[in-house]
Amino acid sequence: MNVMIHDISEDLDTTVQGVQTAITVFLLVMAALMIPGGILADRYGRKRCLVAGLAIYGVGALLSAAAPGLGVLILGNSILEGIGTALLIPPVYILTTLLFTEVTRRARAFGAIMALGGIGAATGPLLGGLITSAISWRAAFVFQAAVVAVIILLSRSLHDPLPADRGRDFDTVGAILSAAGLVLVVLGILAADDNAWLMGALLVAGALVLLAFFRWVRGRERSGSRPLLPTSLFKNRTSNLGLITQHTQWLMLMGVSFVVAAYLQVVRGYDAIGTGVIFTASTVGLLISSLGAERFAERREQRTLIMAGFIVTVCGIGILLALANASQKAWASTPGLLLIGLGLGLMLTPSVNVVQSSFPEDLQGEISGLSRSISNLGSSVGTALAGTILVANPAVGPYATALAVLAAIGLVGLGAAAMLPKGRRGTEGAS
Repeated sequence: MNVMIHDISEDLDTTVQGVQTAITVFLLVMAALMIPGGILADRYGRKRCLVAGLAIYGVGALLSAAAPGLGVLILGNSILEGIGTALLIPPVYILTTLLFTEVTRRARAFGAIMALGGIGAATGPLLGGLITSAISWRAAFVFQAAVVAVIILLSRSLHDPLPADRGRDFDTVGAILSAAGLVLVVLGILAADDNAWLMGALLVAGALVLLAFFRWVRGRERSGSRPLLPTSLFKNRTSNLGLITQHTQWLMLMGVSFVVAAYLQVVRGYDAIGTGVIFTASTVGLLISSLGAERFAERREQRTLIMAGFIVTVCGIGILLALANASQKAWASTPGLLLIGLGLGLMLTPSVNVVQSSFPEDLQGEISGLSRSISNLGSSVGTALAGTILVANPAVGPYATALAVLAAIGLVGLGAAAMLPKGRRGTEGAS
């Protein structure tokens, strides 16, 4: 979507901000529904939810390809693909934890998943640019549907090690409150460039709804009922710090991707394929660090890897800023994007392993949903925050301001990583 901003906005007679809204709503739907998605995976079966999510995603991709306007694009891409992703992502992490019981093999499996996920996210701009330039942006969504169909066929041999718990109570009120609170918070960020009072009202409303959610959770626990998320998930200091690093990582990844893609297309005038080629630098960085993930995990503590990842990523953002002012050539963005890819690839796997390994099997559904929700909330906030700054057009320059804010947030993530307990390597469990 990032490399197709210009083509989509022209074809659908909308604006860059309109496409940003579609991207943000997609990420927001994922963040809001990821926690219920993890619970539903335990109730109806991990494999069943995985296939259902893939099918819904495929339908959304086909609807997006045929969209006559922004409204239908939001329905297909933002709503249906968002719901599908929220259903299919938690089973991936739950199944990995259940199928790989030995901690070293689990770390290796999570490393492979994060490596391929990161490489997929990084190669998306290049593939999207190639398809958009060669055919159209609509063909890129058809390509998504084709990939989904292949995955559904491959999943037939997938084994779910635990039976579905059909008798498990689903906390509907908790799911509604948690989703509503997250939606209001991100909508508040989106409103920052239009109305400060509306922004404040939405943020306060979101905070109040989330407070009501936690009060509801405590009430269900006191009554002996199982809540959407047990409060014990938030009492593990290691997991809490790991969740902060995950949120920050995805906020930086999506924020930088949106800012740089919009800058290259709107300011520099690059087409979709040119933008995708430039983003290949981050793909190379992710590939290099991901291929070495297992070796790094054997030699270094998880805390060290996460801290190093934040340092490298912030340095990459600094180089983006420096070279953007120093050169107008296409290559000016590649060194910074390369470092950002290296840094993110270095820290994504240990952050996930820290969180998932902090809890036993009976809480894997809950922590998987919470982990993915926190990460996708970071993606949503990153896109919303970056887009808000770009639209606000501050005097010092929207591009520089957005990247500087993202770098400052990266330093917050570095601080959280520095507080993680020492002495745990990537192949050791967290507690």
